[in-house]
Amino acid sequence: MGALDEGHYNVVLENGVKLGGCGFEQEPETVAIEDAVKVLLQGLGEDINREGLRKTPLRVAKALREGTRGYKQNVKDIVQGALFPELGLETGIGHAGGAGGLVLVRDLDLFSYCESCLLPFQVKCHIGYIPSGQRVVGLSKLSRVADIFTKRLQDPQRLADEICNGLQHGINPTGVAVVLHCSHIHFPDSHSAFLDSNQKRWVNVIVNSGSGSFGKPDSANWIDFFGLLRRRDITLDNIHSKTTNKDSWCPCLSRVKTGPGVSPMDTAVTSIIRSLGQDPGRKELTGTPTRFVKWLSNFKDSKLEMKLNGLGLGPLKTTSPTNCKIRSELNLSLWSLCEHHLLPFYGSVHIGYVSSEEVSPILKSILQSVVHFHGFKLQVQERLTRQIAETVSRLLGGDIIVVVEANHTCMISRGIEKFGSNTGTIAVLGRFSHDPAARAEFLELIPDSL
Repeated sequence: MGALDEGHYNVVLENGVKLGGCGFEQEPETVAIEDAVKVLLQGLGEDINREGLRKTPLRVAKALREGTRGYKQNVKDIVQGALFPELGLETGIGHAGGAGGLVLVRDLDLFSYCESCLLPFQVKCHIGYIPSGQRVVGLSKLSRVADIFTKRLQDPQRLADEICNGLQHGINPTGVAVVLHCSHIHFPDSHSAFLDSNQKRWVNVIVNSGSGSFGKPDSANWIDFFGLLRRRDITLDNIHSKTTNKDSWCPCLSRVKTGPGVSPMDTAVTSIIRSLGQDPGRKELTGTPTRFVKWLSNFKDSKLEMKLNGLGLGPLKTTSPTNCKIRSELNLSLWSLCEHHLLPFYGSVHIGYVSSEEVSPILKSILQSVVHFHGFKLQVQERLTRQIAETVSRLLGGDIIVVVEANHTCMISRGIEKFGSNTGTIAVLGRFSHDPAARAEFLELIPDSL
């Protein structure tokens, strides 16, 4: 959503790797990803030279390389020089003030890319360790070590194991415990979205990993960990086992179970994976190009008309202007794809209109279809809001207000905004364009954000 903060990428990583600047754009990996993205856009029927898409290949390349920078980092570079001596830590037995006892850093907000479908997923990370050998590590380093492994193509359980093993070998504590609460967007295909608007938006999984004194699930140290974590929704009982996690995680795994594709779009995704430094032949990645292309094809520009006139529905008739009042249809579901970054966004659409009649159930379903029609294509939220308003005016008359509230995964995956940030846009026609009181009355009808 919106323009890219280009300066965000002009940063030097821990090991001296630099993203951004003129040199980055000429690097072979960047050029290869750009070329691949152009193939994907053309496969969707888009004009890669139109305004809004001309810089999309470079933006996608920057986002992907930023989001997988962990392949070029290592734990040693992070923790070296960040270990500090503390007395009384030889045995790992706690003392007053916590020295030698469990150290817990909780609620670290991170993101990673799902290796099965290349969509970003959110990670709420909790890390605990018990120091030993008169060594404690700077607390910020725990987050930075976790970030190394999240900035890779990942699976939740492997991510937890890699963070745990990285810290165990990097700081040599008595033990390390890692718990991850991962949330993968559950993006419906365009067909199922039209049939069922009450689609769940996230697949959640909780995984854990332990080493040293946390190596056994029944270790008393885990009791201390969860007691200090103080989260009722995360316990040993509701953490998924390593054997069931894989089957319940990525929604795309149940939709497409094929090997590598041979279409130009499949080949383009394979090129992207290779440009990120990964082997497309790795068993976890063999079906990824096909799954990503299948998902992306939901947004193919079909150039179809909605043919609203053919439905026989004109503007609502009113018995008398004096009987008209401001009415609303709230919380229509929205799914779409940011044309600047090829990352999904989702949310709710609220529609206000002036009429003496309530919208019929049939017309309400048509309004939802209007939202889906404009959503399932490459979009920016501002344009999407205006398009919905203009189309709805043909059904509900000229006095229309549309509010779109959406969460953008591009904001999360590229570190521009914190988790839970929400973008609101508004479009007004007719009376709502010149009557502040009418706008205010409608906005009061919209439920508060959770």
